[in-house]
Amino acid sequence: MRDLSELENKLQIHFTDHELLERACIHASYINEHRELKIGHNERLEFLGDAVLELVVTEYLYAHFPNKEEGELTALRAALVKGKHLADVARRLDLGAYLLLSKGEEKSGGREKNYLLANTLEALIGAIYLDKGFAIAHEVITRFILGSLQEIIEHDLHVDSKSKLQEITQEKFSITPSYQVLLEEGPDHDKLFEIGVFIGGDCLGKGKGTSKQKAEQEAARNALKRMGKLRVA
Repeated sequence: MRDLSELENKLQIHFTDHELLERACIHASYINEHRELKIGHNERLEFLGDAVLELVVTEYLYAHFPNKEEGELTALRAALVKGKHLADVARRLDLGAYLLLSKGEEKSGGREKNYLLANTLEALIGAIYLDKGFAIAHEVITRFILGSLQEIIEHDLHVDSKSKLQEITQEKFSITPSYQVLLEEGPDHDKLFEIGVFIGGDCLGKGKGTSKQKAEQEAARNALKRMGKLRVA
């Protein structure tokens, strides 16, 4: 694990209680192999950080978008706090380099797994909140996570593509789109799906993903782009 002062410098924060920062970077699997460590792992901090993150994002959206309805605010919040976005933020901070993992988790590429990176970022937020208080946690979340908000809005990344496509096709054609698996490859623990979305016999778009749900969303998104109903990212 790198010197955590590097991470403090990136965050522009210096912890009073360094044990909080250390714990935020310890995965439960590591403790299972090093039971002599009394510092504990990051799951409780992750639980706390998740709540702080949701409150900050909700408060920010409520204050800055007074004309948006509850449904769109909810979609924007979901886009900001979803695992992939948090993992991308964690990568910019190089959080994977600071993680302590079990040997097995290390070998399986744990430092690059989206859910592990996202969970570590939430644990870090929890640690910042406990050490520095709500105002500093708010500032960090605003700087690193809410900074992507404009891009999300400009490219409609918060849109539920499947719901929007269904709404449009029912209105125009009185037909609900269907989804078909075009390709499925890889072992059970690492599947990749390619799915097409169809109206009748016509394929409107294709998408790939590590789950059928993700591939369907991507297929619907590409169909909307093709139909000119979604701004191209």
